[in-house]
Amino acid sequence: MKITTIGLDIAKSVFHLVAVNLRGKPLKKKQLKRHQLLAYFAKLESCLVVMEACGSANYWARELQALGHDVKLIAPQYVKPYVKGNKNDYNDAEAIAEAAQRPTMRFVPIKNIEQQDVQNIHRQRERLKGERTALSNQIRGLLAEYGVAIHKGIATLKRELPLILEDGSNALTVGARELFAELFDELIAINERLERCEQRIKAVNQGNEQCQRLDEVLGIGAITASALYAAAGDGSDFVNGRHFSAWLGLVPGQHSTGGKPVLLGISKRGNCYLRTLLIHGARAVLRYSAEKTDRFSRWAQSLLERRGHNRACVAVANKLARIAWVIMAKGERYRPAV
Repeated sequence: MKITTIGLDIAKSVFHLVAVNLRGKPLKKKQLKRHQLLAYFAKLESCLVVMEACGSANYWARELQALGHDVKLIAPQYVKPYVKGNKNDYNDAEAIAEAAQRPTMRFVPIKNIEQQDVQNIHRQRERLKGERTALSNQIRGLLAEYGVAIHKGIATLKRELPLILEDGSNALTVGARELFAELFDELIAINERLERCEQRIKAVNQGNEQCQRLDEVLGIGAITASALYAAAGDGSDFVNGRHFSAWLGLVPGQHSTGGKPVLLGISKRGNCYLRTLLIHGARAVLRYSAEKTDRFSRWAQSLLERRGHNRACVAVANKLARIAWVIMAKGERYRPAV
C-alpha cells in the first residue's frame, strides 16, 4: 500500500522513521545516518513528513519541502500521549505519525531562513541582557563586601563605579580596584554588543515592509514587530486573531467539568518571549492612554478601572496580538479608531 505519512524522529546524527498508510498501519521502519537522510527522501514519492518541533526541525523541514514533500511540525507535548510501550526512537516516530493523523491536531509554523536570522538576533539580545544583569548584580554584591553601596540600575552603576574607583577614601584595596576596573570594562563591552543587536533589529525593520506596518501599531515597537515576524511570519498559519492570541497563551486557561465552565488565569502557552513583549507594550499603552481620547485608549482606561492593572495589561496585549494578526495576514495598515 502507498505511504501517506512518515513520522520522523530527528537527532544530531541518527534518524528514525516510521512510514504508515492512509489507515495508519505501519508499512516501514528505517534508521538513517545524517548524510543519508535527504538522499533517501529524494527517492520517495511525495508524502506528508511530520517531525517534532525541536532543534534543527526548521532546517530539515525546509530541505524536505524542497524535495516536494509536505512537511509539518508538532509540539512535543502533543506527541507524548501517543507513545505506546517503552520510550525508544521507533516508538517516538510511530507516535509522531499517529498524532499527525488526528483531524484536530495543532501544528507549529515552519520558519524560513529570514525568520531564523531575526530570531537569532533576539536570542542573542536576551542572552546579553541576562549576562549584563548577572554581572551588574555581582559587582554591586562584591562592592557591598567593602562597605560600598550602589543603587539599582545599569545606568547608575555605569555612572558611579568609575567615581568609586577614583575615590581613595573608601576601603577598596589596589587589587580590588583592578578587579572592579576589569568588571567595568566587561560591562561596557556587553552594553556595546547589546546596542549592536538593537541596531540590527532596526535594520531588519527598515528592510521589511511587514515589520514597518506592525511598527505603526500603538504599543508595538521595532523589537516587538521584528519578534512577531520571526515567530509568525505572515500569520497565514493561524485561522484568525483569536487563534493567534491563544497560540501566544494570552487567553484564559480552562478547568471545566460537569458542564460547568471554570476559567483560570491565562494559559501561558506558546512563545513566552513574544507574550512578554506584548504585555510590556500593553503597559505602555495603559500608561499613556489616560492622556488620549481615541476609542482604543478610552476602552483601555475603562478596563483598567474595572479590572485592575494586571488584567487590563493582559487584555490589551490580547487586543494587540489580534490587531497584529490582521496586519500580518491581511496585509492591512493600522487605522486608529477615532
